[in-house]
Amino acid sequence: MIKVLNPADGAVVGEAPELGAADVQAAIDRTCNAFPLWSRKLAKERGDLLRRWFELIRADKRVFAEIMVRENGKCLSEALGEIDYGLGFIEWYAEEAKRVYGDTVPSHAAGAEVLVFKEPAGPTAAITPWNFPFMMIARKIATALAAGCTMIIKPSELTPLTAYKMLEYARKAGIPEGVFEMVTGNPKEIGELFTGESRIRKISFTGSTAVGKMLATACGNDLKKMTLELGGNAPFIVFDDASIEDAATSLVAAKLRNSGQVCISPNRIYVQDAIHDRFVAAVAEKVARVRVDQGMQEEFVVGPLINQMGIDKVAELVDDAKRAGAQVVLGGKPHSRGGLFYEPTVLVGLTDDMRVAHTEIFGPVFAVYRFHTEDDVVARANHSEYGLVAYAFTRDLARSFRLSRNIEAGMVILNSGSVGTASIPFGGIKHSGYGREGSYYGIEEYVEVKYVLMAGLDQ
Repeated sequence: MIKVLNPADGAVVGEAPELGAADVQAAIDRTCNAFPLWSRKLAKERGDLLRRWFELIRADKRVFAEIMVRENGKCLSEALGEIDYGLGFIEWYAEEAKRVYGDTVPSHAAGAEVLVFKEPAGPTAAITPWNFPFMMIARKIATALAAGCTMIIKPSELTPLTAYKMLEYARKAGIPEGVFEMVTGNPKEIGELFTGESRIRKISFTGSTAVGKMLATACGNDLKKMTLELGGNAPFIVFDDASIEDAATSLVAAKLRNSGQVCISPNRIYVQDAIHDRFVAAVAEKVARVRVDQGMQEEFVVGPLINQMGIDKVAELVDDAKRAGAQVVLGGKPHSRGGLFYEPTVLVGLTDDMRVAHTEIFGPVFAVYRFHTEDDVVARANHSEYGLVAYAFTRDLARSFRLSRNIEAGMVILNSGSVGTASIPFGGIKHSGYGREGSYYGIEEYVEVKYVLMAGLDQ
């Protein structure tokens, strides 16, 4: 069995099965065998089951939130917010199942009609991370099932309890065995079984760029479809015409979400010279008011990092920056609570050649850089192998349009720190991956286009 630990105090909060290769293969077989019947169900029937799942979870969302706090470490208010976010995907795709439309195309031949069908891609698999143990699964499974695909999911071994609770409620809702399967165990072994199974026609992965590249290479053998949502190094740009208060408030909320352990977390904070000092002071004042504590409480707090590897990485990045000349405005060291808690930290005096500028921090660290001109900051923002999301604050409408075109990212967020909901296409470019999740673009990732020519109609 896999022991699941609470990051706040190291206590064992539950167990998950550590399945061997034979058990994983049996679950893959169930996923593949269930596909023909599930794919032939009416779209409304699939949508009704998803809707029932949505309603059951919504009625008990506090139960899910408390499980998440214990295994993930995020605070209760944040866990409840994540569940609402994830439920939005289940609700959206319960309806979207009925809107996977094909086309008729003007014929190129007399007495013929051209039809375009969209058909489910086939049995699918997904691998999800620990930082959003509810939302990530909800987004992937709801999309796949709505499209008529079956799916087997491997959640993170760090946070499997929320995932298995979701599976339990799916069964209560009437979603059959095989249509939604779940396995936990050795990540490498399970990944190889997923990629090596020719009947699995698509894999969706959210996680590190390094692992995503390995999966993509393995999936090439069968030319499987893939959706990859990988690492990020998000720039957050504040121009001197922006509202300092709005930008600082948005930054703090976005950065401290899940203690900074978010792929879309602002990583490189660029502030124009004229407002740099005032903006840093505003951010530091807001950050200083946020309490660091275990998460089982109603108000927002910054919780622990997920494990020792996570806190070691953050500490090393901060220490490296200090040695290279960065100044600490706030924090800068492990929290006095001990364990996996790290002080929310504000660093200034950073340069682009420091290690922290090129590494996804995944912790509560505000790394602030000065910039001079728009051209300068766009070039620096784009000087990254990643391209998931970018944020910018400015009141200049023309500049907003230029930034939306010139910044290299799958998502550009202007004058807000919130990326979106189920209705938007989430995803990146470059080493941040490819494919989109959410909106009607997301369901397109789970269908194949079939062209049909019906000739001889004039006979």
